[in-house]
Amino acid sequence: MLEFLNMLLHIDKSLGIWIAEYGAWIYLVLFLIIFGETGFVVLPFLPGDSLLFIAGAFAATGAMDLWLLIVLLLVAAIGGNTLNYMIGRAIGPKVFSQNIRFLDRKALTKTHAFYEKHGGKTLVLARFLPVVRTFAPFVAGVGYMNFARFQFFNVVGALTWVLLLVFGGYFFGNLPLVREHLNTIVLIGMAAAIVPVVLGGIWKLTSGMRKKGDASAP
Repeated sequence: MLEFLNMLLHIDKSLGIWIAEYGAWIYLVLFLIIFGETGFVVLPFLPGDSLLFIAGAFAATGAMDLWLLIVLLLVAAIGGNTLNYMIGRAIGPKVFSQNIRFLDRKALTKTHAFYEKHGGKTLVLARFLPVVRTFAPFVAGVGYMNFARFQFFNVVGALTWVLLLVFGGYFFGNLPLVREHLNTIVLIGMAAAIVPVVLGGIWKLTSGMRKKGDASAP
């Protein structure tokens, strides 16, 4: 059992073994992993980015059908986020409506306002950030982000995430240099997604401080 769990958590490194062992069932395995990682806030530890990249690399060798892989991963990514959103929408308001000492009801209103203003780009960028990717749709549901708006950016984010990483693996994943430095490449990709978020936060913070300074000036 422990060996099975270890292979599941590191399927991005042992995908070849899974393909040889399960054949066509690997499509269902990959679907469930991506659906679980994006659909349930308790499963952020499942592989995501590296798994898509490695799957694309194996598709390039003919071990998997590229287009079937892409379609299934897109359905899993979009469906998982939708389920996560619906769970957040169903549970969130009930939690914040209770008189629990350490919960601030105003936080729900602030979350809703934030997602209405910045939710779109947050959902798209979150696709490339492990853990954040799992929590973003849940928080969007808690904040009652408009469902149509959520779905638009959910689809855009899924298309960007799946196509970029699968095709990246398909065209470059089998290069020796890439295989040897895959972890470094993943970290660079994460940094590329995080930097705009950090810079945006700094800009907003400094803008707010400047406004306060101007308002207090005689």
